[in-house]
Formats: sequence, C-alpha cells, structure tokens
Amino acid sequence: MPEGGGGTDSPPPVTQPESVLAIDFGLRRMGLAVGQSITGTASPMDSIAANDGVPGWAELDRLVADWRPDFLVVGLPINMDGSESEMSGRVRRFAKVLEKRYSMPVELTDERLTTREAKHAFPGTDDHAAAARLIAESWLCQRLRKAR
Repeated sequence: MPEGGGGTDSPPPVTQPESVLAIDFGLRRMGLAVGQSITGTASPMDSIAANDGVPGWAELDRLVADWRPDFLVVGLPINMDGSESEMSGRVRRFAKVLEKRYSMPVELTDERLTTREAKHAFPGTDDHAAAARLIAESWLCQRLRKAR
C-alpha cells in the first residue's frame, strides 16, 4: 500500500490486464465487486456480513481464492472538506490486515458519496455491493488514465 497503509494517490500504471476486488467497508456489511482493467468496468457481488468492521473471513478468503485478483481496493471514507474521520482510520487498519492476510497489494481510493450515488444509480440493488462497484470503477478509471 502506498504511503503507509494506503492512500488516494494515483495507482501505478497498467502494463497488462489486471483484476480487482473492491470492498465497500462497513461495520455490519461489506459490499464487494470485481472489476478488470480491459474495460474498466466492475460487477457487484453480494455483500458479506461484518461484526464491528470484521468481515466473515471464511467467505472473504473463499472469494479472494476464487477470483484471484491482482489488487484489493478499499473505499476510503473522506469528509467533504477532504479531512479524514474516525472511520477513515478503521479503513486504513483494515487495509493493513488485508495486505498481510492475502500478501497482495491493497489500494485505498476516495469513496465520497459512493453509497449515495449507488442508491440513485442502482435502485433496488444491494447498496453496499453497488458502492463497491463504483469504488472499483473509479479506481480502474484512475489507473487507466495514468497508463495513457
């Protein structure tokens, strides 16, 4: 993770097709989406249960093993004024746990308003999974822009 536990800087450039598993962190539910760099798109998956920000590890382990992403991307909640909140700190700690557990790069990306946008853009769907989709697509778009 860049900058000691993840950051919102630009990801490294894309040199080959890559996949990403995005996580919309939550205390009770975590939304998940998978995306790939070829099209820059992502598909939402079901959310998984969490207990005070700790996911059902068996389920997450299975998904990481099944999808074998090149990156994990976690949405970092940033206040509208650009400052970080208590939840930002929890997300940063969670990202460090993911990096250690899965021995793969974990990136953080600004997720301001993704849940709100997901509710409007994808009504009737799992809000957390839809937010994870937006997180993945935003990160992929940044990554593709940098590659150009």
